[in-house]
Amino acid sequence: MSTYNFHGNISGPSNFGDHGHIEINNGADPAAVLALADRLVERLRGEHPALAPEAEAVQGELVRAGQEGRAVDRGRIRTALETIGVGVAAGSGSLALAQEIQRALGL
Repeated sequence: MSTYNFHGNISGPSNFGDHGHIEINNGADPAAVLALADRLVERLRGEHPALAPEAEAVQGELVRAGQEGRAVDRGRIRTALETIGVGVAAGSGSLALAQEIQRALGL
């Protein structure tokens, strides 16, 4: 039998131990995710200029969401990152950055 220890408030049917706050971004620091997006834009501008607009879309959505104080449009970011993933070579730095952004945002 397993034992689960909750260190905090237990309120609501599935909201255990987080004091009523649900992290949508998997705890990622918004500035760190934006820095990853900046690096992705730079890399794609040099390696795959045709895919740079997709990276710029990710970067722009992160900036706008931060300025407006809202959650990022996960669908828009997911679509752009999937397009990048299809267009870059396996094992490339660009693919690694795109995947890291996906992990940070829980996509």
